[in-house]
Amino acid sequence: MATKRYRRDFTALEQRRKQAAQLLARGMRQAEIARTLGVSRQSVSVWAKALEADRQAWHRKPLGYRPALNDTQRKRLCRMLLRGAQANGFDTDVWTLRRIAQLIESEFGISYCKTSVWLVLRAMGFSSQCPTGRAGQRNEQAIQQWRLQRWPLLKKKRAASEESSSSSTRAA
Repeated sequence: MATKRYRRDFTALEQRRKQAAQLLARGMRQAEIARTLGVSRQSVSVWAKALEADRQAWHRKPLGYRPALNDTQRKRLCRMLLRGAQANGFDTDVWTLRRIAQLIESEFGISYCKTSVWLVLRAMGFSSQCPTGRAGQRNEQAIQQWRLQRWPLLKKKRAASEESSSSSTRAA
């Protein structure tokens, strides 16, 4: 369930960028900076170009989007998800990304695409689940009847007049 939390620490990101700027000013190679700070070489390259272009603007550059749902809203969403889909007004008790997006929009007024919903759920510690058993609505009698009556009619049968295969790869 919701155990692990991933949070973007904007202060730490800014500190890492400042440290990269200091190392670049000392003349350290970009590849070494990337290894030292544990970031990609591409990130260091982007930082170096931005620093070269305008040092003041580089410090004001935003560090990605801040999460739309705050901690309180995420906790509330977690409680709602754990209660189940039917408890939140859906016909069945199955959560889909589309349903969760609808729930977030109706409860918090924030519109997410399915990919963003998945990222939010993953950040909250949720994972995709597969059913462990059979559906409660399963009708064994209807399934058995279909297997015995309908399936034989749908199954292709070789006509009696058809000859067997004459493929050279088959044993005679």
